[in-house]
Amino acid sequence: MPRPTMSVLSHSLAGRARMLALGAMLVLAGCSTPQPPTVSSGQQQAWAGRMGLQVHDPLAPERSFSASFHLQGTPDNGRLDIFNPLGSQIAKLEWQPGGASLQQGDRITESTSLQELLERSLGTPLPLEALFGWLRGLQTSAPGWQVDLSRYAQGRITAQRLSPPPTATLQLLLQAPE
Repeated sequence: MPRPTMSVLSHSLAGRARMLALGAMLVLAGCSTPQPPTVSSGQQQAWAGRMGLQVHDPLAPERSFSASFHLQGTPDNGRLDIFNPLGSQIAKLEWQPGGASLQQGDRITESTSLQELLERSLGTPLPLEALFGWLRGLQTSAPGWQVDLSRYAQGRITAQRLSPPPTATLQLLLQAPE
């Protein structure tokens, strides 16, 4: 079997880092926090913790990732920093009305829409308005998604995209921001 070339390996790693970065906006981990972990300053809020995202597409290999994150802002204007298990930043996502950018090392990907950039990078759309509601502990509805906030007091949020395909599972473990 031929060995992959360096460009194939680089492309594969870039795709995986992109998934981590944007998937970071969403998922999994394992310790508890006694109170809902949000910090408010005016309308801006900040959250930190771990996230995991699994995308189940019957036409493509399953995609999953988990990472630490720090998120601040609103659906209209904000920043998401993604970190590897050793605490090094692997990606930065910033958005404002009319544009969004994802920086991974020296590589920058831009779009006119945060939603479009997330969908292109993750392979599934995310309900941004609802996500920010869920982070505040609000039972916000989003077409095709179900959220479980029963463990919100422990800092845990689970959301599933049931339709249309691809299905997805997002898990968040929130911790008090530093």
